[in-house]
Amino acid sequence: MDVFEAIATRRSVRHFDPAHRMSDDEIDTLMTHILLSPTAFNIQNWRFVAVQDPALRAEIRKAAWDQAQVTEASLLLVMCLDLKSWAKSPERYWRHAPAQVSESMVREIRHFYRDDEMLQRDEGMRSCGMAAQTAMLAARGMGYDSCPMDGFDFKRVGHLINLPPDHRICMMITFGKAQAAAHPRSGQLDLSEVFVRDRFTESER
Repeated sequence: MDVFEAIATRRSVRHFDPAHRMSDDEIDTLMTHILLSPTAFNIQNWRFVAVQDPALRAEIRKAAWDQAQVTEASLLLVMCLDLKSWAKSPERYWRHAPAQVSESMVREIRHFYRDDEMLQRDEGMRSCGMAAQTAMLAARGMGYDSCPMDGFDFKRVGHLINLPPDHRICMMITFGKAQAAAHPRSGQLDLSEVFVRDRFTESER
């Protein structure tokens, strides 16, 4: 599928064929392409939990206000971020670069993130956001639909997946074969309302 077609036809689908499951090869293909998503300083601070245990899915569904897609989708990904990825052997993120470049980048990483917990969290959210869009477009290109979710009890889901203390959840995404089409787009803003050239005018502030 052409990338522009994937963007135009990607919709948030909430009703999936519960009998369909993605193959391991399909999941590997999807995840391999998600890993190509950009991260600042190449710190790769996203972590992806594929929830496949039916009993665990059922518990997460309870924590997600009984939304059916949690258990009916072919794949449920919990998109997480590692707040301290910047400090966990950062030289491995630059292991294939020339030594001088690697040493410089590792110094920059430590200087940039040390003692700034808000930045660490914000960076993780940015990384997960980019990975999520990659995931949904890649899935669309593979013939699957998806639904990004933040309508759930984050603490409860974190407990259910045994989330490490230095991790946070960004969102969940469900993937599968649509059983019902998404509703028509409800009202996209005009480009002129959201696109600014150079700077905001006084009337836009």
